[in-house]
Amino acid sequence: MFSKILIANRGEIACRVIKTARRLGIKTVAVYSEADANALHVKMADEAYCLGPAAAAESYLVIDKVIAACKASGAQAVHPGYGFLSENARFAEALKANNIVFIGPPEKAIEVMGSKSDSKRVMEPAGVPLVPGYHGQDQDDTLLAREADRIGYPVLVKASAGGGGKGMRVVRAASELAVAIAGARREAKAAFGDDSLLIEKYLDHPRHVEMQVFGDTHGNYVHLFERDCSLQRRHQKVIEEAPAPALPDAVRHKLGEAAVAAARAVDYVGAGTVEFLYQDGEFYFIEMNTRLQVEHPVTEMITGQDLVEWQLRVASGEPLPLTQDQLVPRGHAFEARVYAEDPQKEFLPSIGTLSHLRPPVETAGVRVDTGVLQGDAVSMHYDPMIAKLIVWDHDRDSALRRLQTALADYQVVGVATNIAFLSAVAAHPAFAGLEISTKFIDTHRADLIPEPGKASDTQLAYAVLDSLLRREDEARAQAAASADPYSPWHSTDGWRLNDDNHHDFVFLDGDTEVRVVVHYRGPGRWQIDLPGGAVQAKAERDSHGDLLADLDGVRQRATVVRLGQDLVIMANGHQHRLTLDDPAARAGQDAGHGGSLTAPMPGKVIQVLVKEGDTVSAGQALMVLEAMKMEHTITAPQAGTVASVAFAPGDQVTDGVTLLVIEDGESQ
Repeated sequence: MFSKILIANRGEIACRVIKTARRLGIKTVAVYSEADANALHVKMADEAYCLGPAAAAESYLVIDKVIAACKASGAQAVHPGYGFLSENARFAEALKANNIVFIGPPEKAIEVMGSKSDSKRVMEPAGVPLVPGYHGQDQDDTLLAREADRIGYPVLVKASAGGGGKGMRVVRAASELAVAIAGARREAKAAFGDDSLLIEKYLDHPRHVEMQVFGDTHGNYVHLFERDCSLQRRHQKVIEEAPAPALPDAVRHKLGEAAVAAARAVDYVGAGTVEFLYQDGEFYFIEMNTRLQVEHPVTEMITGQDLVEWQLRVASGEPLPLTQDQLVPRGHAFEARVYAEDPQKEFLPSIGTLSHLRPPVETAGVRVDTGVLQGDAVSMHYDPMIAKLIVWDHDRDSALRRLQTALADYQVVGVATNIAFLSAVAAHPAFAGLEISTKFIDTHRADLIPEPGKASDTQLAYAVLDSLLRREDEARAQAAASADPYSPWHSTDGWRLNDDNHHDFVFLDGDTEVRVVVHYRGPGRWQIDLPGGAVQAKAERDSHGDLLADLDGVRQRATVVRLGQDLVIMANGHQHRLTLDDPAARAGQDAGHGGSLTAPMPGKVIQVLVKEGDTVSAGQALMVLEAMKMEHTITAPQAGTVASVAFAPGDQVTDGVTLLVIEDGESQ
C-alpha cells in the first residue's frame, strides 16, 4: 500500500478521498489554485501545493504542474477524482513515465472508452448490446443519411467525443437531418476539437441504468450492482438511486454480465461505470466512464464497501477485496446533488458567500459529502456543487421519506440553491410511483418549479418575532453598556404617549409591500395583526439561535437568517426571503441605473452583439457571458436604443456590474 498519495482535484471529491486515505494511514497531498487557497480540501490534507491561477486551464489541468507537485512532495500515486484530468490518457501516460502510479485504468482503456464510436466497435464483438446505429469512421453526409434511413426515424445525432449533451440533436424526419448534422458538427468541433458523429436510434422514454464495475491486475472482475440515474436535466444527473427500482431480476443479471464483459474487453483495472439505456425490457450500452462516478456513494451505501479504498488497494497491486459471490446488496439509497443554482432562472449558477450553511445531521442513514464550510464562497471558476446528500434505508419508500426529511433540514443562505426543486422531485407522486425516465423533469416541470408564492402569515410572524427578539437583544446590550441601565429609553415594548403601545413593520415581499402591526401584551408576549387575522404570540431562542415561536398556542420552530435588511425564513423545509422596508435605500436604488443591464454573476464576456446607437427590441440578445462552463445570454427587457456598452469580448466582469444601458422610446 502507498504511504503518500496526491489528489489531483478539488472540492468534495478531494475531501472524500482524503477521508479514506486518513483512515488507512496514508498521507495526503492536496493541490489548489489561487482561488482555492483556503478551500476545505487544502485544510484537510497533510500538505498542499499551489498550481497557479484560478482558471483550471492554468492550474488543475496543467499536467506538468501536477507532476512537479508529486515530485516535490514524494507522492507515490495520484488519485484523479472525477472531472479535470481523471479521464485524460495523456496524464496517465505522463505519470507512468515519471514512475508515479495512476489510481485508475490503463491508458489504452481510457482512450478506447473515451470515444463513443471506438467503444461501441469494441463492445459489439464482446457481446454487449448496442443501440441500433452507425458508429463508423466514414463521416460522409450522404452515408450518414443512408444510415439514418436504415435505422429508422427518430434518430439521435451526437458527437463521438465528449459528453454533457454537447453536439447532440434529435432528428424526427429525414428533412431535418442535414441541418442537425451541420449543427452537431459545429458544436462538437468547438467543444471537443473533434467533429466526428455517430447516429443511433432515438429512444423516447428510456431509463438510464449504470453498473459499477471493478477489475484488478490479477484478471479478476466484479460488478457492485446497478444505479438508476434517470433523473436528469440537460443530460446532467440530478438524483441517483441504487438499486434500480422495478428492474426484473433477469435483466439485472444480464446487465451485470454485460458490464463485466465490457470491462474485460479493454483489460480494465480499477473503478469504472458502464452506462446503459433501458426501455421496454431491453438495455443498450451507451458508454463507459473510466473513473469513479459522482454518484458512487449510493453503491457504497447498499454494499457497505468503500470504493475509494478498493481503488487504492487495486492500484497498489492487491487483488479485489471481495469476489462476486461475496457481494450482497442491502436496502436502498438515494443521492441528491445540492447545487448553487436558481431553478427559477433556468438553473443559472449562483455566486456568493455561504453566509449560513447547516446540513442535516449525519447518521447511519444520512451522509453528506461536501467540500465547503459556512463562510466559504461559491466562485465563478468551478462547478457550483455545494454537496451530495446521500440517504439509506431498508426499502425504497423508507429511503425516499428519509431523503425528503434530510432535504427539509438542509439550510443554505447566501446563494440560490436547488434544494426546493430536489424536495419537489422527492415528494412527487410520479417519482414515488416509479414513473421514471430521462424525460421526468421535462414532463413534470410545472410541478417541480412552481411560480414563487408570497409569504404566508406564519412566515411573516416568524420575521416579526425574530425582529422583536433582535431589538430586545440590542436594547439589553445598550442598557448593559449604558451609565443608566434602567433608563426607559432602552425599553422595547413599543410604549407611546396617548396611544396603544405597538410596533409597525413593513416588509417587501418581492414587489409587494406588506404591513404588519404588533401590539405589546406583556414580557415576551405580543398580538400580531397579520393579513389573515390576528394571532397571539410568544417567542424565545434555543441554544442554536433558532426561533421557538408559540402562535395561538401552537409551538413551532424556525431559523431566521439576517443579511442586511433581508430576512431569510426557513421552516418545515420551506425558505422565503423578505426585506424590511427602508424607503431611503429604495429611493437610492430607484434613482440609480434606470435602464441598465447588470451581470447576474461574475464571468467572462464571450460576445457583444450590439453597439452604441443600435435600436433593439424586447428579448433581443445583447451580450453573452460565460461562467462555470456555461453560456448566459443577456437580453433586452424592453425595446429601445443602446446608450452605452461597457465591456468588450474577453473582458472579465464582476457580479452586479453594469454591462449595457438601454434607453427606452419615451426617453429618447
